[in-house]
Amino acid sequence: MSSRLTSLSFLFTLTLGLASCQSPVSHDDLLALDSHLDTPLVLDRAGFDISQRHDWLDDYAQVDLPRMKEGGLDGGFWVIYTAQGPLTDAAYTKALAHARQRNQVIDDMVRDLGDDFAPATRAEDAARIAASGKRVVYKSIENSYPLGTNIDLLDEFYEAGVRMVGLVHSTNNQFADSSTDKSGQKWGGLSPLGRQLIRRANRLGMIVDMSHAHDEALAQAIELSETPIILSHSGVAELYKHPRNVPDALLKKLAQSGGVIQINSLSGYLRDLDTHPNRLPEFIGLYRKYQNAPGGMRENHKSFIADRRALDTKYPPDYAEFSDVMDHIFHALALMGPDHVGIGLDWDGGGGVNGLQDVSDLPRITAALQAGSVAPKTIEKIWSGNMLRLLQRAEEARRN
Repeated sequence: MSSRLTSLSFLFTLTLGLASCQSPVSHDDLLALDSHLDTPLVLDRAGFDISQRHDWLDDYAQVDLPRMKEGGLDGGFWVIYTAQGPLTDAAYTKALAHARQRNQVIDDMVRDLGDDFAPATRAEDAARIAASGKRVVYKSIENSYPLGTNIDLLDEFYEAGVRMVGLVHSTNNQFADSSTDKSGQKWGGLSPLGRQLIRRANRLGMIVDMSHAHDEALAQAIELSETPIILSHSGVAELYKHPRNVPDALLKKLAQSGGVIQINSLSGYLRDLDTHPNRLPEFIGLYRKYQNAPGGMRENHKSFIADRRALDTKYPPDYAEFSDVMDHIFHALALMGPDHVGIGLDWDGGGGVNGLQDVSDLPRITAALQAGSVAPKTIEKIWSGNMLRLLQRAEEARRN
């Protein structure tokens, strides 16, 4: 472990009590859920078979059924992601079609592999599905851009099984300011339409996800939302000052409101990397290019892989370390308490560090938590309990 991880582990032990007096927990016995699986991006590639084992080095795929079993991942929230585009009616129409297609990709996986995957819409579904030996498939939206200016469309996605909705992605949109828009803020946090979206999500019974949102938008969402906010794949700014990471003062407010941060593993959000500054924007540009091309990622998979390998040659990747991810987890635990931290590693969406490059490596997190004297009940909360509590709260607040 890094020296910082060791010190944070010690602080956590002092704050929440030693776990040595309790029986250790086996990773295989945990209900392990990840709040942000971007794997539908991979499912949409021609020839990809999630029932077969793949290699992240060969095809840039980090999640499949054999590795989920190997890593003890029971499932999680499978993401309907849409890249941000112009704020025009024509662009909204195109984005909506893309989001509907992405939703269908998830449904197709569940239909075609019904012996291995099962849909989930309620908090109580996860344990039942996992006990049956199947993988849990909740749905979430990353970037509400496809809704355009018609909030009523959120109802359609709720009926399709979506139970978590993220307002914004890498640039400002019609709902909120992004934490990473180079042009600065457009709305001063949430837009009027964004406030309406949060109220509709509350009414429907969806968790509101503010990952990628500007700090001011997050603060406003915490005050506005009737149910606790989730950060489905974020980090802590105290350890690394990146716009995608959240400062301690705001994390404390999130915890006080009942919210949860799910720690991610995207290397560029965890530490300084020895990579060319053009790598990340060009990496994002590749996804946008092929998602928006005729036939999408499905028909252009081979070209995408070739271009991504060329990008790796042009700008060789550098990765953070496993200890960096654990540092963020331990810091959040010490700051926020055991009820407010979870796992959302951004698999197939840019996540992955040395020692944690695909889902087969997940038992290392449990082992590190145990080595840091984290109580078994807290480990259970981190892996699923805290996130499922938020889903239950959202369910209870639903109004027809």
